[in-house]
Amino acid sequence: MKKNILIIPGDGIGQEVTTWGKKVLEAIADKYNHDFIFDEAIMGHTAIEAKGNPLPDETLEKAKASDAILFGAIGHAKYDNDPTAKVRPEQGLLKIRKELGLYANLRPILLFDELLDASSLKPEVLRGTDILFFRELTGDVYFGEKKRSEDNNFASDLMNYHRYEVERIARKAFDAARTRRKKLCSVDKANVLETSRLWREVVQEIAKEYPDVETEHMFIDNAAMQLIKNPQKFDVVLTANLFGDILTDEASQIAGSMGMLASASIGDSTGFFEPIHGSAHDIAGHNKANPLASILSAALLLDIAFGLQEEAKAVTNAVAEALKDGWRTGDIANASTPADKILGTKEMGEKVLAYIK
Repeated sequence: MKKNILIIPGDGIGQEVTTWGKKVLEAIADKYNHDFIFDEAIMGHTAIEAKGNPLPDETLEKAKASDAILFGAIGHAKYDNDPTAKVRPEQGLLKIRKELGLYANLRPILLFDELLDASSLKPEVLRGTDILFFRELTGDVYFGEKKRSEDNNFASDLMNYHRYEVERIARKAFDAARTRRKKLCSVDKANVLETSRLWREVVQEIAKEYPDVETEHMFIDNAAMQLIKNPQKFDVVLTANLFGDILTDEASQIAGSMGMLASASIGDSTGFFEPIHGSAHDIAGHNKANPLASILSAALLLDIAFGLQEEAKAVTNAVAEALKDGWRTGDIANASTPADKILGTKEMGEKVLAYIK
């Protein structure tokens, strides 16, 4: 198989972890006789510094021409501390999602037994948890009209959804549920928000096309509680952009660390694959970041973008073997982890590569 893969390292630790996601893809290409052609582009704070634009035209052109994109992370503390900044790294991420039509964000919450103790939740609560989130990605309050009064005493963000936006992600979520435990939970706030009432109406209509899938509707506040109380009850979770952003970060603690969670943003063309963690500039360049989320994002890329299930499984198995043998990065180590088993970014990446090869 011959495919073009664009690497966008982004900011902070993104530049470190994508190195290992790319190396894993190269190892898979070598082992399974594929021809992966790589290119690289800039986005986010890095692009602002170089071009004054968080998403340069050249990057967008390369993205549209590629078969899949492996991304690192975006953001910088200087913007977090300056809410008045007009040009921000995150604008690049929002724009590329819009330009590529990436309306569905898939975030699998898959627990490795070896990391049950890494979470703050009890192992007996966690064991067996396997959740697939479908977060709508191009609508909601992030893309609605934004206003600030001249006297700076009022601000608003318009939360909006079109019927078609709900329909298309709902169908993808229901299709996925059919391949899993045939359970789907749609999360909204239909008791308060008009957008959520539209959301629920549309999901109820789509559910009629999938009589074999058990469909449940849950308010966001209850879902946030149930996710901690009984995560095993969830299979496929379908929700809007804002709620999905919050719930999936909450769910990262079920897995023990954001450094373990991959994601895929898909639409009807080029897919975009990335770890869910941020740029973590406080540890950037110190060989401390966990590369496993980027490596698992590469596995999602192989599976979802290219349909290479065997190759994707080889990557996931390599990560599992590394964890079974006791290797840890600092974020997933605990008090009982031997010091000689705690690895840096580079060393953990090398371990996974060794298991693949």
